Amino acid sequence: MVTLETANNALKSFYLDAVTDALNKKTNPFLAKIESLTNNVVGKEVKKLVRVGMNGGIGAGTETGALPTGGGNDYRQLTLPLKNLYGTIEISDKAIRASANSEGAFVNLLNDEMQSLIQSAKYNFGRMIFGDGTGKLTTVDILTDGKYEVQSVKNLVEGMIVDVENDMGEMVDALRGCKIVNVDRTNKLVTLEKAGADLTVIDSGYSFYLNGSAGQEITGLGALFGDGDLYGQSKEQSFMKPFVQRAVGSINENIIQSAIDKVEENSGSRVNFILCSSGVRRALLQYYKSQNIMLPTVEIEGGFTALSFNGIPVVVDRFCPASTMYLLNTDDFKIHQLCDWQWMEGEDGKILRQIPGKPVYTATLVKYAELLCERPCGQGMLTGITEA
Repeated sequence: MVTLETANNALKSFYLDAVTDALNKKTNPFLAKIESLTNNVVGKEVKKLVRVGMNGGIGAGTETGALPTGGGNDYRQLTLPLKNLYGTIEISDKAIRASANSEGAFVNLLNDEMQSLIQSAKYNFGRMIFGDGTGKLTTVDILTDGKYEVQSVKNLVEGMIVDVENDMGEMVDALRGCKIVNVDRTNKLVTLEKAGADLTVIDSGYSFYLNGSAGQEITGLGALFGDGDLYGQSKEQSFMKPFVQRAVGSINENIIQSAIDKVEENSGSRVNFILCSSGVRRALLQYYKSQNIMLPTVEIEGGFTALSFNGIPVVVDRFCPASTMYLLNTDDFKIHQLCDWQWMEGEDGKILRQIPGKPVYTATLVKYAELLCERPCGQGMLTGITEA
């Protein structure tokens, strides 16, 4: 006989490990390469002390001369708040009762809910890796026949619930919780719906955010390579400034290797991972085809396959900005977390709880974590690449 207690036990003992592995190792190849740590978490913040430059007490001298003057290490503290990451499933009382006498039917019910949760979480966490932490999904260019032409549909998918910010940077309360019902990716047109809301007020310059997530998302590559301070430090400091080359144009081996050399020579880092858009990968393959060269492939962590550029995996990610290639050292990135994925439990220790006033039970996964790059100067970006 299947009961709520059976469901709670299944979520705790079986599904948690499976979901944790899927989200940590199978979301995308970049995340799979990053180590997760509980170190450096102080209260609700990540505080990471990093060494800048080298010790000054090294030198050469005469046989009887003075020893080098001692020079202590120079440190900077990188600080940022932990982000609250959630994933929620809902199961109706009717569905539980309908499968009460069939363990197989109940397992299928839970499997379907968990797969849906994993798919949604993978999408959004994969998207956040390339974001700047603000949570902005896209900006509206113009309203055409009830549809919104936007700057990019890369971060949008049908079923997503979004909040709307006006062109003054203010959230519109009446437009919180709009649902995306259609995305025309060819023409970059989006259709929204929300009962009782006047959607015609959305105009050029308005922006979409994932519902409730504005300013709460992971500090991704958009922040690392963007403008403004990072981790409480000014990017005017050389150790906080990544290498950026814009308006690249046609891509070739020399451009990529030259950028890698500059990153490594300037920082002492070692580029071991390349991320790019699909159009950039096609342009790279087109270049090598013109040289009658076929790039080899390599197996990487998480069961993924990638092209190999002089031994460095070249990975395509659907959320990577167009015309862009990132040259990264994954050893410099860490997921700092208070704990790994856990179910939120009530005072009685139960995971599934009834939503007040509704015949529906809900369970929520939670993780308090943040992505931090310990050596921003050891990362590089090529942008403005002509895609194929």
